Amino acid sequence: MKNRFWRIDARPQGTDFAAALSLVETPLAEPGEGEVTIGNRMLSMDAGTRMWLTDREDGYQPPLPTGAPMTGLVVGEILQSRHPDFAEGDLVRAFGVWGDYSTVDPIMAGAVKLDPSVEDRRAWFGPLGMNGWTALWGVEETGAAKPGETVLVSAAAGATGILAVQIAKLLGCTSAGIAGGADKCRFLRDTIGVDHALDYKSDDLPAKLDALGGIDVYFDNVGGPILDQVITRMNHYGRIAVCGLVSDYTSGKRTAPQEYDQILMRRLRVEGFFSPDFMDQGERLTARLRDWHEAGKLIMPYDVTKGLENTLAAYDKLFTGGNTGKVIVELTQ
Repeated sequence: MKNRFWRIDARPQGTDFAAALSLVETPLAEPGEGEVTIGNRMLSMDAGTRMWLTDREDGYQPPLPTGAPMTGLVVGEILQSRHPDFAEGDLVRAFGVWGDYSTVDPIMAGAVKLDPSVEDRRAWFGPLGMNGWTALWGVEETGAAKPGETVLVSAAAGATGILAVQIAKLLGCTSAGIAGGADKCRFLRDTIGVDHALDYKSDDLPAKLDALGGIDVYFDNVGGPILDQVITRMNHYGRIAVCGLVSDYTSGKRTAPQEYDQILMRRLRVEGFFSPDFMDQGERLTARLRDWHEAGKLIMPYDVTKGLENTLAAYDKLFTGGNTGKVIVELTQ
């Protein structure tokens, strides 16, 4: 058997991923002792993986070396197993490779057995996956949102943001989301019922931020200049939950708030959080999210690209604003 996968050949400049990754084919290795081979059915496209393509050693995880397969979350069936806790035929989610198959140590890869009765398997990447875990944790734990407070989410039309604004509302908060363009804001407002949808591409973003009347929790997915605008509208003792830095990933620049002094003046708490920090809470988080999901209270649109060969086009959408909701690549074996 052969395995096609995307190999990292160089560090990409900006969003020129085609110049840095190539689709290669090699013989599929048999799983070693304690390993499994997963037949990938879907690949999750996540902006945070852009950090693995840099040469930064001070990121939240070490960069992937050139010459290695690109890594990301996959959902698929176990085809071969040499691990006692995973059987052939199990449906799993794990950190695998952007390829047709992933041969991994399931424990090191964070493999989780999935309930096959969930009709839409895409949900294991969205509301029932790490995007859901991150959204719930960031709003309720890191952001410590309380009923009646105002929660603002940036990149609110992305996979994590779209869940965070809905969860804020489910927890009794006033929900506000920043997104790019009238269509995305219309979706947030009319389809998922966000209280306030703010278009960062419009000239009136400062006025719309003022109209919120103060922000208690800012769920930040982008960093950059918008962070400065938000800091000056935070209520005293507000919390900023830093989830992502999309504005930094491709620009090569570091977010440096000019309004840093407002953290002191307004007694703000700023805290970063990252999904591996609460992996051990996954079962509990999934149970809560599944209740909302099955009740139809968490809406997630899926942006699906078919074919492994089209993976880079799907990935590019995360950094150019080309998607609403969860970006997924579906594979055919």
